[in-house]
Amino acid sequence: MESNRKVAKKMKRILLIIGIIVGITALGLGGYGYYLYDSAKNAVNDMQEKVEMDNPKPVIQGKDLKPISILLLGVDERKGDSGRSDTMIVASVNPNTEKMFMFSIPRDTRTEIIGRGYEDKINHAYAFGGTQMALDTVEKFLDSPIDYYVKVNMESFRDIVDAVGGVEVNNPRAFEYEGNSFPVGVQELNGKEALSYSRMRYEDPKGDLGRNDRQRQVITSIIDKGARVTSITKFDNILSILGDNVKTNMTFDEMKNIQKNYKNARNQIESTEIKSSGKKIDGVYYGIVNDTERARIQTLLKENLE
Repeated sequence: MESNRKVAKKMKRILLIIGIIVGITALGLGGYGYYLYDSAKNAVNDMQEKVEMDNPKPVIQGKDLKPISILLLGVDERKGDSGRSDTMIVASVNPNTEKMFMFSIPRDTRTEIIGRGYEDKINHAYAFGGTQMALDTVEKFLDSPIDYYVKVNMESFRDIVDAVGGVEVNNPRAFEYEGNSFPVGVQELNGKEALSYSRMRYEDPKGDLGRNDRQRQVITSIIDKGARVTSITKFDNILSILGDNVKTNMTFDEMKNIQKNYKNARNQIESTEIKSSGKKIDGVYYGIVNDTERARIQTLLKENLE
C-alpha cells in the first residue's frame, strides 16, 4: 500500500539522524578522525534524557541478540509552547529474522493518558507530561514495552538546514505559508523557509501525509548535504544543534551496537496503518480505534518482538 511505503521511507530517514551521529566518525580522515569521534560521543551525551523504564533494556550485542522496540517522537516545540508529539512512529527490529515492523500512531487517536486518568488525544500526552507521559501512554495503548526512544524537535530543522548551507526540495503543489511562497518544482530553501515548508498541513489535500512527505524531503536533503560537509567547523555546528534538539535514552555505545547488529533488518520492512473512525466528542475531533483493530496492532507488534 502506498501509505505503508511512505511510513517505511520516513522511518528510514528518521533513523538516519542516529546514523549521522554514529556514521560521522567514518568520515574522519587524517588528523581529525579521533576529534570527530570524540565530538560525536560528546554530542550523544548531551542528548541523554532520563526516563523511567518498566523493563530492563534487551541484549543488543553478543550472540543472544533480542528484538528491540523504538518510539520516534517528532515534536513541534515553539517558544512559549510545551509542544505536542505530532509524529509518533513505533518500530520493532528483530535481528534474528532480520525484519523491521513499523506503524504510525495517528496524532488524534483517543486513548487513556497515563498519569491523567482520562482519555484524550494521544499526542496531548507529551504536552501534559513530556517524554515520560508520552512513553507511558504509548506502552499502555500497545500493551508492549518500549525499549528506546528518539525525540526530535522539529524546530531544529531551521538551524540544521542553515548549518549545511540550505536544502533542495521538489515541491509538488504551490502554496504560501507563514509569509513564505513555495512554487511548484525544485527549489533551494534556507532554514526558516524549510521549517515553514515542513509545517504546512491544513492547505494540503493529503493532510498529515502531505506534511510527512515534505518533512521527509527536508530530512533527506539535510543528510545529503551533511554527507558532503568537509569543514570541522560545520561538523561542530551540526553536532551542537543535534545535541540541543535530539533527546534519547540510547547511549553512544548502544547506537553503535544497534547500527552494527541490527542494520540488516532495514532490508525487510513491513508496515501497517492503524485504522480509526473520526468522531466528535464534546465538539472535539478524535480518531477512535476499536478493540479489534487495537488487538491486531498489538499482536503484530508482539509477534515481531517474539
